[in-house]
Amino acid sequence: MLLVTIIAAVLVIRYEFPLLLKKKLHKELWVFSILIAFGLLLSILQGLQIPIPNPLDWITAIFKPMSRMILSA
Repeated sequence: MLLVTIIAAVLVIRYEFPLLLKKKLHKELWVFSILIAFGLLLSILQGLQIPIPNPLDWITAIFKPMSRMILSA
């Protein structure tokens, strides 16, 4: 399954990258590259069954003390 994910990413890159270069959309190319790299990294980590932290846990850790402070007042 990991190989399928990498092949799919390579196919998307091979299709989109030249189009963005030809149209001289350099900012979009940077955004595309960052998003495809981030998505590929997450897919590989999930495929290797490496636990990925949940962003909601971080948000809860930040806002829970504020919630306690507001509710106790």
